[in-house]
Parts: sequence; structure tokens; C-alpha cells
Amino acid sequence: MKVIAFNGSPRKEGNTYTLLQTVLKQLEEHSIETELIQVGNRNIHGCIGCGKCRTNGNNRCIFDDDIINESIEKIIEADGIILGSPVYFGGLSAQMKAFIDRVGYVTRPERLLKRKVCSAVVSQRRDGAIAAFNSMNNLFTISEAIVVGANYWNLGLGRAAGDVVKDTEGIENMKNLGDNMAWLLDKIK
Repeated sequence: MKVIAFNGSPRKEGNTYTLLQTVLKQLEEHSIETELIQVGNRNIHGCIGCGKCRTNGNNRCIFDDDIINESIEKIIEADGIILGSPVYFGGLSAQMKAFIDRVGYVTRPERLLKRKVCSAVVSQRRDGAIAAFNSMNNLFTISEAIVVGANYWNLGLGRAAGDVVKDTEGIENMKNLGDNMAWLLDKIK
């Protein structure tokens, strides 16, 4: 089994990264293979709604000069997916929004996320985590994925890189999320 996480933070090793790594480490303790892909510091095109991905029928976006098509291939192969984003102005990072729009548009016709075990993770300073959390989970629910939660919303608090480790409740919640994902993946397989 494999879970792939996508870090939508432009800060490669910031708080979102730390939260995602906490979940992935917990999954690895259950002998689940993991991979973390950095998308937040990359130039990702927004979806232009051209529909070529649907008419071409090849599970690829017409833009082939960024990370999206490679990510879609990895998503298709994975058993589980985690999306992570910091909160910027009350919502997702721009890169994660573009990622969701394009991945969602390409994968929906063939129902490529159906029954994959998925979750969203958010790092925030003060406010906006639930809006960001819901935006990522909207991709999963409209795609017939199975959304996994923990004992609280999957978020952690911190401003400067590394601050999130001081949020002991948030870190414990990420471990719980990893355990819940592992349990569900085991039940499904």
C-alpha cells in the first residue's frame, strides 16, 4: 500500500510540511509506503476549462510543463492521498487551488479517485483552517473518495517554520490521522 502527500505550501519545510511528515511517519510505522511531493513552490497553471483532458481521454491535462500530469500518474497508482496547505488570506494557497482544479477536472470523468483513502491537512496561524480544509475535502467528496478524519479537524497552529511542533494537540491529531488512515487502508485491502 502507498499513500502520497502533496505539500501545497511554498515553504518547503514549513509547518504544513511538518504536519504532513507527522502523518506519513505514522503511516510508515504501519508498514505503509509513503511519498511527499512539494507543489507549493512550483509554478502551476490554473485550469482554463478547455476540456481537452476530457476529449483526449488520456487522463492528462493539456498543459504538460508543470507537475500536474506527473502527480496524476502518482495519484492513480496510490491507495491514499493527503493534500496539505497553509492558510493564506482565509483559504488555500494558490498553488494548491490550481492543483485541485486541474487534478479534479482530469480525474473525475474516469472516477480515478473513487474509493481511495484521502485526507486534508492544514496549517494555520489564526483563522481560515476550516475553509481550507473543506476546499481540499471537496475534491475528495465529489470524486467518491473515502475521507478520513481524526479526533479533531486535521490542522495545526503555528506561524514561523517549526512553530507547529509546539501545538501538541495538533501533532497528536496528525498521529491519530495516520493511524486512522492505516486502519482503513488495511480494512479495504
